[in-house]
Amino acid sequence: QLQLVESGGGLVQPGGSLRLSCAASGFAVNSYGLDWYRQAPGKEREIVAAISSGGSTYYTDSVKGRFTLSTDNAKNTVSLQMNSLKPEDTAVYYCKRHGSVGGVQLWGQGTQVTVSS
Repeated sequence: QLQLVESGGGLVQPGGSLRLSCAASGFAVNSYGLDWYRQAPGKEREIVAAISSGGSTYYTDSVKGRFTLSTDNAKNTVSLQMNSLKPEDTAVYYCKRHGSVGGVQLWGQGTQVTVSS
């Protein structure tokens, strides 16, 4: 019941766009905030973007100006609009509930994004 599910990944050409969604169950995303991470093969997982319970946003420098977060409270979903995609954006993208509760983190299963010609 306490769950995050990512969707929207796929194959796109450089310069293209994708919209990822993270649907939450068992808690309200606007009460906890949500983080997006990505992990490419052979690379460390890195934070990409985050939105707080108050609606403030963070973007890592490499995606700033290209990626945009938004929250749909009615659907209890946070979306990540990704524009002007580059091959280096290729990774599995994960959403995570912001912070932890009782030392426990909540992660989604991830969705694959591949940017290639």
